[in-house]
Amino acid sequence: MIPSKEEWIKSLNDRHGIELQNKILSTTVAVCGLGGLGSNIAISLARAGIGQLMLIDFDKVDITNLHRQQYKVNQIGMSKTEALRNNLKEINPYLETKIHTIRLDESNAEDVLSDADIICEAFDNAECKAMLTNFVLEQMPDKYIVAASGMAGLDSSNAIHTRKVSKQFYLCGDEISDVKDGIGLVSSRVMLCAAHQAHTVLRIIAEEYEV
Repeated sequence: MIPSKEEWIKSLNDRHGIELQNKILSTTVAVCGLGGLGSNIAISLARAGIGQLMLIDFDKVDITNLHRQQYKVNQIGMSKTEALRNNLKEINPYLETKIHTIRLDESNAEDVLSDADIICEAFDNAECKAMLTNFVLEQMPDKYIVAASGMAGLDSSNAIHTRKVSKQFYLCGDEISDVKDGIGLVSSRVMLCAAHQAHTVLRIIAEEYEV
């Protein structure tokens, strides 16, 4: 049985407090890239009762994604935006989502991201990571950006951290490891980094800033 919206919100208010939950419900977060980082970020924020998620990715679900990304076998071949939206609705039926099945670049980033309060960079590609981070910092300086760098391999989970680079820019990861080294990306460590990003979003909303 699906709970009513009133029951859903009350359960979140009981957990987070009315004031904080109202802030969470009024926030729009853009998740740029819906792979191991982005799909896990989105699920954490959906569970927290975020107001709206913008889901951005051009790719489709592939069997090679299933070991670390939040998709199902029966979703292979679906666009990641559609598949993740469906999965999020099973978790939070009252979540508002806006999907963009596109390749985000400098030509469309401002239009796509203009309504977001906080932007999560969750790309696999280093050049795309740098493009988005630099674009937001230079062209959209009023936005918060939470990016990731270094989550590969089996190094200690304690090496994953969150660093405040500037007032609007946070970086999560170990800042060292590379997918080209060793065994590449491992589900548990990618999820740790994604959890840091999602938690940083919630701390920004709560005005509990890193020092």
